[in-house]
Amino acid sequence: MASTTFDVYDTTLRDGAQQEGMNLSVADKLAIAPLLDELGVGYIEGGWPGAIPKDTEFFQRADKELDLRTAVLAAFGATRKPGVKAAEDVQVRALLDSAAPVVTLVAKSDIRHVERALRTTGEENLAMITDTVALLVREGRRVVLDAEHFFDGYRYDRDYALRAAEAAFTAGAEVVTLCDTNGGMLPDWVHQIVTAVGEATGGRLGMHAHNDSGCAVANTLAAVSAGAVHVQGTINGYGERTGNADLLTVVANLELKEGRELLAGSGLRDMTRIAHAISEITNIAPFARQPYVGASAFAHKAGLHASAIKVDPDLYQHTDPLAVGNDMRMLISDMAGRASIELKGRELGFDLAGQGEVLSRVTHRVKDAEAQGYTYDAADASFELLLREELDGARLAYFTTESWRVIVETVPGDPTDANAEATVKMHVGGDRVLATGEGNGPVNALDHALRKALLPTYPEVERFELIDFKVRIMDTQHGTDAVTRVLVETMDTGAETTWSTVGVGPNLVEASWEALVDSIVYGLLHAGVEHRG
Repeated sequence: MASTTFDVYDTTLRDGAQQEGMNLSVADKLAIAPLLDELGVGYIEGGWPGAIPKDTEFFQRADKELDLRTAVLAAFGATRKPGVKAAEDVQVRALLDSAAPVVTLVAKSDIRHVERALRTTGEENLAMITDTVALLVREGRRVVLDAEHFFDGYRYDRDYALRAAEAAFTAGAEVVTLCDTNGGMLPDWVHQIVTAVGEATGGRLGMHAHNDSGCAVANTLAAVSAGAVHVQGTINGYGERTGNADLLTVVANLELKEGRELLAGSGLRDMTRIAHAISEITNIAPFARQPYVGASAFAHKAGLHASAIKVDPDLYQHTDPLAVGNDMRMLISDMAGRASIELKGRELGFDLAGQGEVLSRVTHRVKDAEAQGYTYDAADASFELLLREELDGARLAYFTTESWRVIVETVPGDPTDANAEATVKMHVGGDRVLATGEGNGPVNALDHALRKALLPTYPEVERFELIDFKVRIMDTQHGTDAVTRVLVETMDTGAETTWSTVGVGPNLVEASWEALVDSIVYGLLHAGVEHRG
């Protein structure tokens, strides 16, 4: 009888690391593993010791440096080579030497791969599975067998695929994971095959899905519905080609929709924070529209939605965002109505209830501004400054600008040698200030000049760092005369907070100046700085 326990198995450090552009160092893996443990997964697949030198080093260091509370480490590897004894196979010995309590073996289950890729017979492949699993079990290891290309193999030769799974179970494997290695299955197919394999073997089955058909999460859930009790996936859906099943989405669906308790501790409520922390380590920007943990997962834009959300947030949300450590956000755009503005104000700390006149003014201003090319759904800081201006009746001013100009000089014959010089004239702290800055472009030069003018009066500006700069050309049919929109993201390195501002103008430099000024004003405001002079 199959066990009713359920396994959440993470393979970010091995299969996820195969994503194009991702290159995890040993230090990266040692930093990610505790986060996975904090999430509450049961298994962390650390890599392939013996085949990849840095994975060998990872297991050596993990044994000394990691103190995992809920998860156990799994070493990944392959069955013995054809014609070699398992005990004498160098890579099998490396799996034992890793000291990992769990070993996950990849084995062929599609006869076409056995004969064409391994270049051996079907019987020898079954012996390779049996011998390797049996050896590892005798040596005290728990074994998971990943049946590679299982679904494609089952659809081609059902009997051979089942024999591969049965060989692993007979030799002592705890779980046989059915792998959609090419990622081409559909949920109905997965459900039918997992059901049939469960009936034929009676063993504990797992699911490992790739996302080439866009169905990795759905296929994993279909496998669970059919009786699988072991799910494999990666954080944020990392993986080669189009990625693996996003383990966060799989687990959140099973916990929140089906009432299962899969993650240890408060892992579900910490899911968003951990997803973003791992994104920082991998240096791959979070996907805003990722289910559950994405910045846009619970973001609402249409005014009709906002009116309903004001009455009851559940009317337009499939679950409580706090359950996964996320939060609801209101996006301000030309779709916004008064309810959207009121809810966004509440999100920013302003009680606008009953202030109909202010709500109307702000709503009309937002719609007019967006018609000119502004966007506030990605520039909360600029929207807050606009809102404060309507509430206070005046623009918040730490300084005023008299004028600015930029000169760009290029050396003939060397287009890479471009220098820009900016001059700003401002009134700061009761004085008229003239400052000049140089940079590798007009915006960079303006940024330097602006900071030079402000630093003597507002030294807090030193902490503000421009971390992202996006340019969008509006109305492209106007060519070089088109309106330009600039989004600037800034960080306060002292408080480790970020904010975004928007500027729109007839050219890149004017749009950038507006966004830069707003970013400084917002940063000073939220740093608690009083107007000086």
